[in-house]
Amino acid sequence: MRGAPEEFGLSFELFISYRYLKAKRKQTFISIITAISTAGVALGVCALIVVIGVMNGFKEDLQKKILGITSHVVIMRYSGTIGDWRSVKKRAESEPGVDAATPFVYTQAMVGFKGRATGVVLRGINPETAQKVINLGKVKEGALRDLGARDAVNGIFLGVELAKRLGAEKNAIISVMSPIGKLTPMGRVPVSRDFLVMGFFETGMYEYDSNLAFISLSAAQSFVGMRDGVTGLEVKVADIYQAGKIADSLQNKLGFPYYAKDWMRMNKSLFSALKLEKLAMYIILILIVLVAAFGIISTLIMVVMEKTGDIAILMSMGATRSSIMKIFVYQGLFIGLLGSVVGTAGGIVLSGILKKYKFIKLPPDIYYIATLPVRIDPLEVALIALSAVAIALLATIYPARRASRIDPAEALRYE
Repeated sequence: MRGAPEEFGLSFELFISYRYLKAKRKQTFISIITAISTAGVALGVCALIVVIGVMNGFKEDLQKKILGITSHVVIMRYSGTIGDWRSVKKRAESEPGVDAATPFVYTQAMVGFKGRATGVVLRGINPETAQKVINLGKVKEGALRDLGARDAVNGIFLGVELAKRLGAEKNAIISVMSPIGKLTPMGRVPVSRDFLVMGFFETGMYEYDSNLAFISLSAAQSFVGMRDGVTGLEVKVADIYQAGKIADSLQNKLGFPYYAKDWMRMNKSLFSALKLEKLAMYIILILIVLVAAFGIISTLIMVVMEKTGDIAILMSMGATRSSIMKIFVYQGLFIGLLGSVVGTAGGIVLSGILKKYKFIKLPPDIYYIATLPVRIDPLEVALIALSAVAIALLATIYPARRASRIDPAEALRYE
């Protein structure tokens, strides 16, 4: 028999479902609704993949930039400065999983140049050990090892945006004033010192590039009056996701009054906000797939109404109710699978285009980054596609059950 199921290698239910999907001329309206339902699933899957990819890109890019300019673990003291920082550094570096440690001095200051002034975060670092722990991004017109190399004037590295705001170029002499000041018989007197601009750095994060400056550790200690003390130590670990455990271990080893914080705890609110936003976007965009699922329900109900006579004949010829259910489940499943495949392909291609050409620009002072980042996670892509298929499959239950409950005698009476 021409067109029999065996000819196509299909089961009886799959064959009938396939035939119902091929709309005849009088069923064009049903075919259009089927196409719209398929497109709805594809659009929802595509949008989900692109948006989740962008959210992943934001998180990864932000994490790289934060971990570039700051360390994985910071050791500080409750009572203020760390005087015996050398012994603390030695004990920290002996901890398993720790790669390196470096001391730092942290303070806020005012910088001025040719009548322009602005607030700045001033960080004193040891140029030799700091580069093993942190990454300043692109260092322009200079090298960090030059910090503190000159006797007459202290050297300073400015963020590129900070330098633009001040209008300072390389070899310019800028004035730095500490609001803490120095204690004298007349009270606290602001300390002001001149620094030589030895270079610039660019982290890619506007927040850092516009508010951060680096000087040598010795210059920072002298500037804030710490003598040989430091604000704390920055620690680099081998596995960034073990930073929390290593921080806890260091805190137990050092004991009170020292404490250690890892990068996840220091930026908990930021990454929690990104995670919540990602979840919210997933829930919102999955509604597109749910709308398409209602389209699948409508399509299958109309097919059941159109094929009532056919269903009655099939049941009269011996087709079971479960077989009738399978026919319409397969039909809805096909719509879900096709929509998921098309949507997944579209989402991956669109994400690849966004990642390669970066034609969507962002204001860096608001979003920290200049272009839209994208990172595709294969596991999440698979989860999105499977979710869409599962929703489509659930949408077939009611129409399929309705089809299986048709009474053949009742249906044929009105044919």
